[in-house]
Amino acid sequence: VQLQASGGGLAQVGGSLRLSCAASGRNPRGYMMGWFRQAPGKERDFVAGSSFTGGSTTYGDSVKGRFTISRDNAGNTVYLQMNELKPEDTAVYYCAARSTSSQMVLTARRFWNYWGQGTQVTVSS
Repeated sequence: VQLQASGGGLAQVGGSLRLSCAASGRNPRGYMMGWFRQAPGKERDFVAGSSFTGGSTTYGDSVKGRFTISRDNAGNTVYLQMNELKPEDTAVYYCAARSTSSQMVLTARRFWNYWGQGTQVTVSS
Protein backbone atom coordinates (compact mmCIF):
# COMPACT_ATOMS: atom_id res chain seq x y z
CA VAL A 1 0.00 0.00 0.00
CA GLN A 2 1.17 3.52 -0.73
CA LEU A 3 0.48 6.39 1.64
CA GLN A 4 0.26 10.07 0.71
CA ALA A 5 0.09 12.57 3.55
CA SER A 6 -0.94 16.19 3.28
CA GLY A 7 -2.22 19.10 5.32
CA GLY A 8 0.72 20.17 7.42
CA GLY A 9 1.69 23.78 7.88
CA LEU A 10 2.02 26.61 10.33
CA ALA A 11 -0.46 27.24 13.13
CA GLN A 12 -0.60 29.43 16.17
CA VAL A 13 -0.83 28.16 19.71
CA GLY A 14 -4.42 27.15 20.38
CA GLY A 15 -5.13 26.81 16.68
CA SER A 16 -6.10 23.84 14.56
CA LEU A 17 -4.80 21.86 11.61
CA ARG A 18 -6.12 18.82 9.78
CA LEU A 19 -3.87 16.19 8.27
CA SER A 20 -4.96 13.72 5.61
CA CYS A 21 -3.43 10.45 4.51
CA ALA A 22 -4.67 8.71 1.38
CA ALA A 23 -3.91 5.02 0.93
CA SER A 24 -3.71 3.36 -2.45
CA GLY A 25 -2.84 -0.08 -3.70
CA ARG A 26 -4.07 -3.52 -2.76
CA ASN A 27 -7.14 -3.44 -0.49
CA PRO A 28 -6.20 -0.32 1.53
CA ARG A 29 -9.30 -0.88 3.65
CA GLY A 30 -7.68 -3.94 5.22
CA TYR A 31 -5.12 -1.82 7.03
CA MET A 32 -4.79 -0.31 10.43
CA MET A 33 -3.81 3.32 9.82
CA GLY A 34 -2.35 5.97 12.04
CA TRP A 35 0.01 8.81 12.69
CA PHE A 36 3.41 9.15 14.29
CA ARG A 37 5.47 12.28 14.78
CA GLN A 38 9.13 13.08 15.15
CA ALA A 39 10.58 16.27 16.52
CA PRO A 40 14.23 17.20 15.86
CA GLY A 41 16.56 15.04 17.90
CA LYS A 42 13.76 12.88 19.26
CA GLU A 43 12.28 9.47 18.62
CA ARG A 44 9.35 8.91 16.30
CA ASP A 45 6.36 8.63 18.63
CA PHE A 46 2.86 7.26 18.22
CA VAL A 47 0.17 9.93 17.96
CA ALA A 48 -3.06 8.20 16.98
CA GLY A 49 -4.31 5.09 15.25
CA SER A 50 -7.48 3.67 13.78
CA SER A 51 -8.43 0.03 13.31
CA PHE A 52 -9.12 -1.16 9.78
CA THR A 53 -12.85 -0.60 10.24
CA GLY A 54 -12.44 2.70 12.06
CA GLY A 55 -14.36 1.23 14.97
CA SER A 56 -11.43 1.37 17.36
CA THR A 57 -9.10 4.31 17.93
CA THR A 58 -6.13 4.88 20.21
CA TYR A 59 -4.24 8.05 21.11
CA GLY A 60 -0.91 8.95 22.60
CA ASP A 61 -1.19 10.47 26.06
CA SER A 62 0.05 13.88 24.98
CA VAL A 63 -2.72 14.37 22.42
CA LYS A 64 -5.73 12.81 24.13
CA GLY A 65 -8.68 15.18 24.16
CA ARG A 66 -7.11 17.45 21.56
CA PHE A 67 -6.58 15.28 18.48
CA THR A 68 -9.13 13.12 16.69
CA ILE A 69 -8.43 10.42 14.13
CA SER A 70 -11.09 9.31 11.68
CA ARG A 71 -11.46 7.40 8.41
CA ASP A 72 -13.67 8.05 5.43
CA ASN A 73 -16.44 5.60 4.55
CA ALA A 74 -14.36 3.91 1.90
CA GLY A 75 -11.62 3.39 4.46
CA ASN A 76 -8.98 4.68 2.10
CA THR A 77 -8.26 8.00 3.81
CA VAL A 78 -7.46 8.72 7.42
CA TYR A 79 -7.63 12.17 8.94
CA LEU A 80 -6.04 13.71 12.00
CA GLN A 81 -7.89 16.72 13.34
CA MET A 82 -5.54 18.61 15.64
CA ASN A 83 -7.06 21.19 17.98
CA GLU A 84 -5.66 23.27 20.83
CA LEU A 85 -2.23 23.04 19.30
CA LYS A 86 0.81 23.56 21.49
CA PRO A 87 4.44 24.40 20.60
CA GLU A 88 5.39 20.87 21.64
CA ASP A 89 3.21 19.51 18.85
CA THR A 90 5.76 20.85 16.38
CA ALA A 91 7.17 17.88 14.48
CA VAL A 92 7.20 16.03 11.22
CA TYR A 93 4.05 13.91 11.13
CA TYR A 94 4.14 10.53 9.39
CA CYS A 95 1.22 8.46 8.20
CA ALA A 96 1.60 4.73 8.76
CA ALA A 97 -0.28 1.50 8.05
CA ARG A 98 -0.24 -2.19 8.79
CA SER A 99 -2.21 -4.99 7.20
CA THR A 100 -4.40 -6.58 9.88
CA SER A 101 -7.87 -7.94 10.54
CA SER A 102 -7.69 -7.14 14.24
CA GLN A 103 -9.56 -4.28 15.89
CA MET A 104 -6.60 -3.71 18.18
CA VAL A 105 -4.55 -0.61 17.39
CA LEU A 106 -0.85 -1.19 18.00
CA THR A 107 1.18 1.76 19.23
CA ALA A 108 4.74 0.50 18.94
CA ARG A 109 6.54 1.72 15.85
CA ARG A 110 7.95 -1.74 15.05
CA PHE A 111 4.48 -3.09 14.26
CA TRP A 112 3.82 -0.58 11.48
CA ASN A 113 5.35 -1.56 8.16
CA TYR A 114 4.13 1.02 5.67
CA TRP A 115 5.06 4.67 5.91
CA GLY A 116 4.19 7.80 4.00
CA GLN A 117 6.36 10.82 3.52
CA GLY A 118 6.34 13.22 6.43
CA THR A 119 4.46 16.48 6.61
CA GLN A 120 5.76 19.33 8.75
CA VAL A 121 3.57 20.82 11.45
CA THR A 122 4.88 23.96 13.16
CA VAL A 123 3.09 25.60 16.06
CA SER A 124 4.27 29.09 16.89
CA SER A 125 3.52 31.35 19.78
